[in-house]
Amino acid sequence: MPVAPAPYSARVGTIDPRGAGRCTFHPNVYGSPMDLTKRVAVITGASRGLGAGVAQAAFESGMSVVVCSRTAPALSDGPRVLSRSIDVSREDAVEELAQNALERFGRIDLWVNNAGVLDPVGPLRDVSPDEFRRHIEINLLGTAFGSRAFVRALHATGRRGVLLNVSSGAARHPYVSWSAYCAGKAGVDRLSECIAAEEGDRVKVHAVAPGLIDSEMQAEVRALDAEIFPALDKFLQAHESGALVAPIDAGRELLALAFDPARARAEVCIDLRD
Repeated sequence: MPVAPAPYSARVGTIDPRGAGRCTFHPNVYGSPMDLTKRVAVITGASRGLGAGVAQAAFESGMSVVVCSRTAPALSDGPRVLSRSIDVSREDAVEELAQNALERFGRIDLWVNNAGVLDPVGPLRDVSPDEFRRHIEINLLGTAFGSRAFVRALHATGRRGVLLNVSSGAARHPYVSWSAYCAGKAGVDRLSECIAAEEGDRVKVHAVAPGLIDSEMQAEVRALDAEIFPALDKFLQAHESGALVAPIDAGRELLALAFDPARARAEVCIDLRD
C-alpha cells in the first residue's frame, strides 16, 4: 500500500536562502514576511493537483484569489474568490481574466501559471502535429499569455509583483516519449528568464520545478506503458515510497518563495528539490 505523502518540509527541507542577500528586486514586494491578507493571487490550472493546492494555500493565508481552469476550479466564487472556466491558450480569455481580477480586487500581487497537460506521449515520429501543436498552445503559449497579462496589469497599476511559472525537471532532462512536454517546459524556463531580463525592476520571476506532486498528472504518468515510457519505474517507486508531495504543501512552499524574505532566491529557474 502506498505511504501517505510526506509534508513538503520533510521531503525537501529548508529552501536554501543563499539568494536573500543578492536579490535586487524591489523590497516592497516582500514587506512583512508572509503578511498576505491584502494581497491578490491569480492561479491558472486550479481545478486539481498543484494548482488547487496553491489556490487553497493562498486562500488560507488570507489572500484574495482568482482561479481558472478549463473545468470548474477547486474554489467557488465568494467574497475573496473569483472563479472562472477559461482556456489559457486563448489570449483574449487570459487578458479578460486579468481585467476581471483588477476590476474585482484592484490589484494583482502574484500570478501562478500552472495550467498544463502531459499528452501527447509517444515517440515524436508517432505524435500528430495537431496534438503537438495543441500541447504547446496550452503549456507554453498559455504561460506566455498569462505572463504578458500580468506584466501589463502591473504596468497599468504602477505596482510590482511576483510571477511563478510552473516548470519541471523535464525542462532540464530529456525523457523518451515526452518530446512535447520537455520542449514546452524548456520553453517556459527560457521565457521566464527573458521576462526577468525585461521586467526585473517590476516583476520577480521564477520558473519553478516543484518536484513530484501527488496529483492526477502523476497518476497519468504511472498509467503509461513502460515500453513507450522507459522511465516509468522511477515514478512508480516514488509513489510507493511516499516521496510524492501533497499539493497543499507544495502550494505553501510556492507562497513562501514568492513572499517570504528568508526564502528569496536570485536565480530565475529553480528546482525546489535543490
